[in-house]
Amino acid sequence: MNTPTIDFAKNNGLVPCIVQDASTQVVLMLGYMNEAAYVKTLQEKIVTFYSRSKERLWTKGESSGNFLELVDIRIDCDQDTLLVKVNPKGPVCHTGQDTCFNEKNQQRWNIQALEQLIQTRKTTPVENSYTNKLLNAGINKVAQKVGEEAVELVIESKDDNAALFLGEAADLLYHYLVLLAAKNFTLADVEKILAERHSK
Repeated sequence: MNTPTIDFAKNNGLVPCIVQDASTQVVLMLGYMNEAAYVKTLQEKIVTFYSRSKERLWTKGESSGNFLELVDIRIDCDQDTLLVKVNPKGPVCHTGQDTCFNEKNQQRWNIQALEQLIQTRKTTPVENSYTNKLLNAGINKVAQKVGEEAVELVIESKDDNAALFLGEAADLLYHYLVLLAAKNFTLADVEKILAERHSK
């Protein structure tokens, strides 16, 4: 991104910056950058703002040590607002909270979070972890479990017990993700195939 594409003139030399955790997608804070803060951020890969109260450049974390490591910067359609994606090194708010909006900055539990946990178990085993026991049992055992869970889901689909059906669906999805990990693939690899099929 070239600095001249950002419309710093629209708001007296400042542009608002929405700061978002690159991993959890949680919005952390709102700050402002002038052109000097933007350039410094790009150069140092640590987010720097322009402090309106201090009337100077201000690197987030310069006092607390809770820096914001830059991951990406995106500009909006009007070229006067930035989305700054970061890896925060500690709480972001001066009150000690994770965010300035009093939210916990944590991964929302979804399929991606489950897949990430399985991948983490694969690279960093945990004693007594079911995922690790399954992976250690070998590909045949993992594949067998996927087959078993698929059959159980089919059986439950013939009844009207929503809780049991959804429970079996969750079991199948979990074991499917373990199978992908055991084969050194990810959901992204499967999504790519689906995207290719959709375009045909």
